Amino acid sequence: MELGIFTGKPRFEYPLHVGKPNIGNKERFKQRVDEIFTNGWLTNDGPFVKKFESEVASHLDVENFISVCNGTMALELAIRALGLSGEVIVPSFTFIAIPHTLFRLGIKPVFVDIDPNDLNISIKNIEALINSQTTGMIAVHTWGRPCDIKNLENLANQNNLKLIFDASHAFSVTSNGKKIGNFGDAEIFSFHATKFINSFEGGGVTTNNDDTAEKVRLMRNFGFAGMDYVVSEGTNGKMSEINAAMGLTSLESVDQFREVNMQNYNRYRKRIESINGIIFLEYDTNTNPNYQYITIEVDSEDTILDRDEIISILHAENVIARRYFYPGCHKSEPYKSLFKGVEYNLPVTEEKVKLLICLPTGNAIGKEEIDGICDVLDYSITNSLEIAAMLRSEDVKPVFEDRA
Repeated sequence: MELGIFTGKPRFEYPLHVGKPNIGNKERFKQRVDEIFTNGWLTNDGPFVKKFESEVASHLDVENFISVCNGTMALELAIRALGLSGEVIVPSFTFIAIPHTLFRLGIKPVFVDIDPNDLNISIKNIEALINSQTTGMIAVHTWGRPCDIKNLENLANQNNLKLIFDASHAFSVTSNGKKIGNFGDAEIFSFHATKFINSFEGGGVTTNNDDTAEKVRLMRNFGFAGMDYVVSEGTNGKMSEINAAMGLTSLESVDQFREVNMQNYNRYRKRIESINGIIFLEYDTNTNPNYQYITIEVDSEDTILDRDEIISILHAENVIARRYFYPGCHKSEPYKSLFKGVEYNLPVTEEKVKLLICLPTGNAIGKEEIDGICDVLDYSITNSLEIAAMLRSEDVKPVFEDRA
């Protein structure tokens, strides 16, 4: 077998991307678009938005689902509705939108480490960070694997803190038989194109507290109550009809998306289990996973190649694997400059951001592609001594470069 990083000829003719969109019934979507134009109602809480909100609330079995224009807006409105201020505890091992949103609202993100087993927020490290300025916590169901919800809720209650869950990866997932979306003071979702279900761009807030829901509803439309009366502060966070139409179309295919993802997951697991030097991160089937993310960890004790060298090899084969969540929010600006030395309190985060890879999955990937990707991984690890020597020589230019 020859690797594309040396021959210049990739194994796959077309790039296989992480997060390539799941597409539902395109004809049904086109019918909805025609209806939108017939209605002449493009935005401002139209019939498709109302139906999408109703369908999502029913699917998640929650009291309130409020749609918005994107997941970041969902987080901002949840933070404002819950009155967070001062300091809020968040994992550094997450997407940068969380600390950015807090920072933009004048709130200090306080970074906490992750648990080495499930890679979610580390409960044992939170308590030492709570002080008189702490008003809340934001926990992330990373890759759709639920947090330790019960203990987080207990900790929040004991310290009079608000608790938000970022459930962007966890749509249609359960915890102890109950759908994600029903926990904490609010949960937020993203329906970005790369998510399990998508509305092109979009997001939403779930809460079983009617007062919190009403605050979010008002704020997403400038604080308007009716046509003329502004009764609260607010912004433009509305979802459009075209986004809701795509969301509905995507939601109709949720079972098919899950089935394809599960088949891909099982195929990857079967192949990767036999590759020394690669650890496959598994889902707990009791949580009804959506299997949207295929994550592997490079075992640094069992292979000479490092994570970035493996990604470089994959990219050369047109497998556009991703590092999640590199380099950690605490290593990104402005936090890198503002919070110097915080990395000493984040040893697990510091370790894992150098070892983890997300591989392509979804409707665009099948058995042949998965086997090809795993063949590349297996060959690379088996011949890691020779390949590492060549990669580290001056004669080979890396396909993948660290720009952090």
